[in-house]
Amino acid sequence: ILYAIFVFIPVFTTIGLSFTDYNLKNSTFIGFANYVNLWRDAVFVKALWNTVRYTLMALVPTMVLGLTLAMLINKKFRGRALFRAIFYMPNIVSMVAASLAWMYLYSEVGIFNMTLKSIGLSKVNWLTDPGISLMSIVLVTLWSSGGYNMLLFLAGLQGIPTHLYEAASIDGATAVQQFFKITIPQLAPTTFFVFVMTCIASFQVFGQVYMMTGGGPDNATTTLAHQVYTNAFQYYKMGYASAMAVVLLLIIMAITAINFRFGNTEGGEL
Repeated sequence: ILYAIFVFIPVFTTIGLSFTDYNLKNSTFIGFANYVNLWRDAVFVKALWNTVRYTLMALVPTMVLGLTLAMLINKKFRGRALFRAIFYMPNIVSMVAASLAWMYLYSEVGIFNMTLKSIGLSKVNWLTDPGISLMSIVLVTLWSSGGYNMLLFLAGLQGIPTHLYEAASIDGATAVQQFFKITIPQLAPTTFFVFVMTCIASFQVFGQVYMMTGGGPDNATTTLAHQVYTNAFQYYKMGYASAMAVVLLLIIMAITAINFRFGNTEGGEL
C-alpha cells in the first residue's frame, strides 16, 4: 500500500499530467504537445546533453576511485575500520552542506585558488566559467560517492576465494597478473552493478547543481532533474515539467532494463 501511495500513484499521475497544460490552477488536455515542444526547447536539449556529459565524466573516475579505495582498505592493517569510515563519511553528508563547503573551496579566496596563487598561477573561475563549471560539479560527486562505491567493491573483493590467489602465487603470478587475471574477472558482477547504479545516480543529479551554480553559467551545468524542478516550481509549468520527468523516467528504465537483461552471471543475479 505504501509503495502504491508513494511510487505508483505519483508516477502515473505524472504521466497523466505530461499530456496536459497544467499550472496549479487550470488543466487542459493537449496530447503530445509537451513532448513535441521538448525537442524544440534549446534549454531542454542542452540539459539532456549536459546530463550525458556529466555521466560520461563521472562514471569511470567514480568507479576507479571506489575500486582503488576498496583495494587499499581490503588489506589488513591497524586502523582499517577507521579509514573505512572516513572514506565513506562523505556519502552520508548532506549534499546541501557539502555544496556550501565546496563553494567556499572554489571561491576566489578558497584553497584551490590560493594554492594556484602560491605557485604563481592565475585564479580559476571554477563555477562561473562555462568551460569547467560542469567538471567542478563532477569533482564534488567523486568526493561524495567514492566511499559508497568503495563499500560495494570491498564486498566483492571479500567474496573472492583466497585459494585463487594462493594458487596463482604458487604458479609465480605477479600482483599485477593476479589483479587482471583474478580480481577483475571475479569482480565482474559487482562492477556491472556499480556501473548501472552510477549511471542512474548521474542522470538524477540535482542537489549540487541547484546549490552551486543554479544551472549556470549560461545553462552550462543545468541537467534534466534541474530543469524538471525549474519548470515545475519556478515557472509552474507542471505539465511541461511532467513531460521532462517522463523522459528522465524512460532513460532510467532503459538503464535498469540493461541490468535485468545482463545482470545474470555465473555467480547469480546481481
